Amino acid sequence: MKKNMGNIDRGLRVVIALVVAILYFTGLISGTAAIILGILAAVFILTSLVGTCPLYLPFGLSTKKG
Repeated sequence: MKKNMGNIDRGLRVVIALVVAILYFTGLISGTAAIILGILAAVFILTSLVGTCPLYLPFGLSTKKG
């Protein structure tokens, strides 16, 4: 897959995932909200590592410079 995520986009996703993890482990979120946000955080980490966001592809979006 062609990379379509820039460094800022990838960094923000990692930060958001870390915030969700902190909220979970401090007990500020639980139940269904924790499950949904946990899945979203895992997707954010995965897409950040790969450098490709599948939701950007159909729209032709890219945050990568150049």
